[in-house]
Amino acid sequence: MRVTLVSLGGGLEQTMTVEGIAALNSAGCILGAKRLLEHLPQGCTDNRIAAVKPRELLDAILAQDGDCAVAYSGDAGFYSGARGLLPLLAERDIPVRVVPGVSSVQLLSARLGLPWQDWALVSAHGTDCDPVAAVSGGKPAFFLTGGALGPGELCQRLAEAGLGELPVTVGENLSAQSERIVFGTAAELAGREFAPLSVLLAEAAPRYVPRSPGLPDGDFIRGDVPMTKQEVRAAVLSKLAVRPADTLWDVGAGTGSVSVELALAAAGGRVYAVECEPAACALIRENRQKFSAWNLQLVEGRAPQALRDLPAPDAVFIGGTKGGMEGIVGAALDKNPAARICVSAIAVETLSAAVSALTGRGLEVQVAQIAVSRTKRAGSLHLLMASNPTFLITGNCHG
Repeated sequence: MRVTLVSLGGGLEQTMTVEGIAALNSAGCILGAKRLLEHLPQGCTDNRIAAVKPRELLDAILAQDGDCAVAYSGDAGFYSGARGLLPLLAERDIPVRVVPGVSSVQLLSARLGLPWQDWALVSAHGTDCDPVAAVSGGKPAFFLTGGALGPGELCQRLAEAGLGELPVTVGENLSAQSERIVFGTAAELAGREFAPLSVLLAEAAPRYVPRSPGLPDGDFIRGDVPMTKQEVRAAVLSKLAVRPADTLWDVGAGTGSVSVELALAAAGGRVYAVECEPAACALIRENRQKFSAWNLQLVEGRAPQALRDLPAPDAVFIGGTKGGMEGIVGAALDKNPAARICVSAIAVETLSAAVSALTGRGLEVQVAQIAVSRTKRAGSLHLLMASNPTFLITGNCHG
């Protein structure tokens, strides 16, 4: 027995390769998705088995006496079920050959007259994905869509992140008679219905030039809302040990200065800025836009109630509690007992509440005080002017 994995390209004979058509014509049995089996070229066997899952395909193949072909849409090497079947065939020493095909990314590239070698390739076909992270990598992002996440849903997520003006293109039913190319912005296409066989190309999102933590205070839009100072922000990121793919909370986010720093440090993760004051929420939106911190999501509401539906955090910064310290710490640790927590305090009462809340959950607590003085010109002299000392209280699991 020999098995050939045949890529059908766009699913029509004109997008199949000569090699692929020959493999289908010579196979004694053809397996694959029902919609593919219904549109095979003339001359193919009538011995056709509708199966998609790798284990089902293997069982059906083992029940055959002769050579088999397994049909895949697009290219078998591009987010294809072939990835799951190949190891199963190898385990049983069944000879296998893969016939490549024209993928949807190639079809859209050709329709647009654009090279695709610099596109980021992402699958949203039957799986969840983060479109904001995909477009934030500095390259246009191509999404293979399907299931619950179609182009309209992906555009909705982009628009909600502040990327409503991002140019996008949808390729619908590529290579079929009903093919359609739709241009627009994420906001214009958000929520729209497209055919199940659709792909999305989104341009690269604007990016803030990366730099070390501790952005200058003057770079932020501030208004009258209190803001965590530059030196303290740099220390907070160090205390939280932020990693590129972390999920992070900033509770009592104020102007969003810490939220922005967290978002830039965890470019592949998500940051949730929790704030209840309307003026502060407006500033957070403005600073997200200014620093292209698209992975920063504003959560308007008062903690701990506003934390209820957030995903489990890897690390949490608490900059303001309005008396809810214990509930905020508890909400974070209930979702992730190993979450890294850092609380900032300028009042002794806040320091005491933080130590009590963290030790009450069995965490090892460390307190550091940061005292920053900055020069201020007085005639020909430069005098050091002290800022309020800031306590940073961190809590970590034992060991």
